[in-house]
Amino acid sequence: MTDVRPPSPLCAAPSLARRSVLGGGAVLGAGLLTAAGWPGERGLADPFTLGVASGEPAPDGFVLWTRLAPEPYAEDGRGGMPDRDVPVQWEVSRDPQFRRVVRRGTEVAPAALGHSVHVELYGLRPGREYWYRFRVEGRTTHTSPTGLTRTAPDPRTLGTPLTMAFASCAQYEHGWFTAYRRLAEEQPDVVVFLGDYIYEYQANDYVAATGNVRDHFGPETTTLAGYRQRHAQYKADPDLQAAHAVAPWIVTWDDHEFENNYADMVAEEQEPYPTLEQFKQRRAAAYQAYYENMPLRRSAAPRGADMRLYRRLGWGQLATFHVLDTRQHRSDQPNGDTFPTAGPERDDPQRSILGVEQRDWLLDGLGSSAAVWDVLAQQVMVHEHDYVPGVDRGFNPDSWDGYTADRQRLLDGFAERGVENPVVLTGDVHKSYAADLTRNPTDANAEPIGVELVCTSITSGGDGTDGYGADQLTDNPDLKLADDRRGYAVARLDAQQLRVDFRTLPRVSQPGAAVQTRASFVVEAGDPGLQEA
Repeated sequence: MTDVRPPSPLCAAPSLARRSVLGGGAVLGAGLLTAAGWPGERGLADPFTLGVASGEPAPDGFVLWTRLAPEPYAEDGRGGMPDRDVPVQWEVSRDPQFRRVVRRGTEVAPAALGHSVHVELYGLRPGREYWYRFRVEGRTTHTSPTGLTRTAPDPRTLGTPLTMAFASCAQYEHGWFTAYRRLAEEQPDVVVFLGDYIYEYQANDYVAATGNVRDHFGPETTTLAGYRQRHAQYKADPDLQAAHAVAPWIVTWDDHEFENNYADMVAEEQEPYPTLEQFKQRRAAAYQAYYENMPLRRSAAPRGADMRLYRRLGWGQLATFHVLDTRQHRSDQPNGDTFPTAGPERDDPQRSILGVEQRDWLLDGLGSSAAVWDVLAQQVMVHEHDYVPGVDRGFNPDSWDGYTADRQRLLDGFAERGVENPVVLTGDVHKSYAADLTRNPTDANAEPIGVELVCTSITSGGDGTDGYGADQLTDNPDLKLADDRRGYAVARLDAQQLRVDFRTLPRVSQPGAAVQTRASFVVEAGDPGLQEA
């Protein structure tokens, strides 16, 4: 079923007393520059159909994002915009009514970047909330919805406790984005997105077990216009816009932002690419569209078919986020990417999921970190995970189980470099998992050296089922949770402990489902290992 503009789920918006972020339309204060140069050929058409977002929080600033698209579903990917750059005004305030404006300016929305806007703010106060909005003028003046963001704490202090939500895998066709709305209602300080923000398939190429509830526009995404249209279709969803509007996001990709299960310059086996150049052209288009649609700094802008996405962000002395890219730099999956798999190829020490440069960067950063918690924001499962019930063993070659030498280097690095509280955040598998990490997973007496928290999908896989995973808990002694419902996770960190709540919905095939806590765990600082809360 195709539904161009899905209705908002039957639920209330987050409380506006503290976080007035879902409204828009207030006229900006006097004294702003006129956004001359955009004649507003579309008359009353709203250019802010894709909402607003922020990201990359630092102690003195962040990135503000929007993309002008009065016709977001246009097949040419231009969103109904003219083929020229457009000035966009922006404004940052200490209050949601914009009575205490601290910064304002004008940023160009380049036609070459899909009329996206990336405003990089510096010089703000650490550990503060800020509200922001955009405006364009022409025949009609339009003001964007209001967003809420925040700066990271002063790096010399612990700051207040951190509440972070993390999520992944939002297949538009598989369900309504109610989980994004529920995530927004959690009012987190930061959102970490772990990949598969969009899916590349044409309508009904990938059908959920419970059936698809809405359709993708257009063919499978292979061109810049196609990827832009697909991002716009997702961004136009009101629940996703709500989640972007309540907090800064830290994002990384997995495979579906480009193509399923690609590995560096190796395509998925069944995908026809007569030449490597055609593969590179598609990857360059996907990467450009990703940058255009995410609140990333200019330093992340792609260069052709390459894009530096791994990076490090601090949250005072409380946490350091090590954001990884396990897709662009990896070796090809072992055994032809056959699931499940076993055998010696996955143990080849020459094979890597990170690549040498990123792996060295990660280990050096872990060794020099002074944070209480070192949080690895990445895509695919790290812990050894046997999927075959009984005595036989079988693993996912697309995860770290396909690159066991790199995993051992990482786990050894935790121990040898004195990383006291490593926490791995993972997406990808459309399941909620929680696992202890040990240097020797086959040793039942091995002590944990860290934990892995795997969030389920926003929608991918459809509604899910109860009673999942009993055999996996039996065959994987380090595993503490296995669940098949959709949702997200919320973790609260302070200097003493981390508490994580796995939040799930009973269904995504209908909008408006309530959220519940499926399981909760605590990790005490200095004592790695999951304890039921």
